[in-house]
Amino acid sequence: MPRVAEGPAPVRRVPLRNRPVMRPGRGAFGAILSAGIAILCAVPAWAGDFFTLKGHGGPIKGIELTDDGAIVTASLDNAVGVWRARTPLWLDGHRAAVNTVLALPDGGLLSGSDDFDLRLWDIASGSSTPLAGHRGKVMALALSPDARTAASASWDGLVGLWDLTQPGAPPKLLSGHGSGVNDVAFSADGTRLYSGASDGTVRVWDVASGAQTRLLLQNGFGVNRIILNEAAGWLAYGAVDGVTRVVDLETGAQIADLTLERRPILAMAASPDGTRIAIGDGEGYISIIATDRWSYVADFRATLRGPVWALHFSADGANVHAGGLDTAMYSWPVDGLKDGQRMVSETPSFLVAADAVDNGERQYNRKCSICHALGPAGERRAGPTLHGIMGRHAGALAEYAYSDTLSNSDIVWTDETIDALFDIGPDDYITGSKMPQQRITDAKDRQDLIAFLKRATKKDEQ
Repeated sequence: MPRVAEGPAPVRRVPLRNRPVMRPGRGAFGAILSAGIAILCAVPAWAGDFFTLKGHGGPIKGIELTDDGAIVTASLDNAVGVWRARTPLWLDGHRAAVNTVLALPDGGLLSGSDDFDLRLWDIASGSSTPLAGHRGKVMALALSPDARTAASASWDGLVGLWDLTQPGAPPKLLSGHGSGVNDVAFSADGTRLYSGASDGTVRVWDVASGAQTRLLLQNGFGVNRIILNEAAGWLAYGAVDGVTRVVDLETGAQIADLTLERRPILAMAASPDGTRIAIGDGEGYISIIATDRWSYVADFRATLRGPVWALHFSADGANVHAGGLDTAMYSWPVDGLKDGQRMVSETPSFLVAADAVDNGERQYNRKCSICHALGPAGERRAGPTLHGIMGRHAGALAEYAYSDTLSNSDIVWTDETIDALFDIGPDDYITGSKMPQQRITDAKDRQDLIAFLKRATKKDEQ
């Protein structure tokens, strides 16, 4: 019976094999390795075992690997976790959910968030430099082969090109997509960039000039994910309508149609040797495809609740790491997926049946529980714990990094201020705070929420 672990174990260093697949966020490393530069990477001693990484306070949206063997996770709790042991290093700085993270060859990280910003991280110090330029959520990142330029995909409809040698310089913004951009990938030589977007297209750009050079394909429905393998001459993509196809890079002709009756496709990842692709969808399945014959070799219901948002193969390709609604990252042996444990073993509070709780708790579950805990321990969440909220000054908890707006606020949380917060919404009541805009328009629902908070957040109660 395979060993089950809850976190990383000691590692041994072995050389990575050549990586022919240029996929979002890892293009540079494939090019560096193919040029014959040996990069040593820590391969986990638990390779082939099932394990989880627990600690985030929100669902997992992005997964990455560093060259020294760490697993990096991006979460709706606004944080990036760097896992070299069971207790991760937390990187806090984003003001909203972190969707994507990219490892850099100098040991740093680059992350993209719902707060419209990228952040360039120094892992050793935990400090970061914000990179501003987008006006929409940043959904994906990719690195050029020379590691000098990062590309970003944003829901503002633009592709960003960022000079990493000059972090303070504004990005070059490429326009042409008709709606939000979801994914990007560099060519092997770094001269071209591929982008997939909600307008249903995959476009090709000249990196030097920023000009669009080609419309590779039109799907009709939004393209969420792309994987590029120039050495083999193909691009695979997954779309909102469930379409999963592979096209020829030169002609755009279809090579394979892998579409199943499930939608949308939300995550795609390539194995380090390019022989397998993992696909995650909105119905909770992870599928594994063999690229030599374009056929399914595994199809696993990873979670009974919600989507699979993030996928990444382990450095040796033996495991596939995944994230979804659960606050833990899960990793399964690729060859043992059919017998794997599913994600989300407990129902998240925001999915609790409406008739299972009273109206006040229902309002908390739906509006507050993803970002806020109730207990004194203050589990990692995007927002501070609500324990002792009644009568507390806004921005008063020393352990939470508030926005300047709340840190300098004179608001005290009372029946009246909480009612006003949800009556007109945080954007209008506390403009500039991290709180997402949401309203509770019914006065009774607001009063029931306040009554629940009074009961559930008292300092002498759990």
